[in-house]
Amino acid sequence: MENELLKRLYDCFYTPPELSEQENEVEECHKALIAALEKPERKLVLRIIDAQNSIIEQTSLDSFITGFELAWRLSIELHNDETERPFSCQARRTGARFVSEEEPERKNKLP
Repeated sequence: MENELLKRLYDCFYTPPELSEQENEVEECHKALIAALEKPERKLVLRIIDAQNSIIEQTSLDSFITGFELAWRLSIELHNDETERPFSCQARRTGARFVSEEEPERKNKLP
């Protein structure tokens, strides 16, 4: 079920790269090979192409899911890191510099 949600996210957000030059070359080579082969060998070539396409699609989906899971785990780790720090050591951002909770905020003074 978890992978089904990630697959739907992949389908929603993944945009395949523009590979028209490579696709044209594959198509031309495929046509030349089909013209040179007999029917049993043509079927074999088509099975190879289908299997390769399936591997490519599965690898792309797996890479997306793995990257998503990595990002999720990093997010959890960062959240845990922030919540495990003592409150007085947590930094908060003020303007262009970071100030710890213990340091009084200086206004209109250069560092």
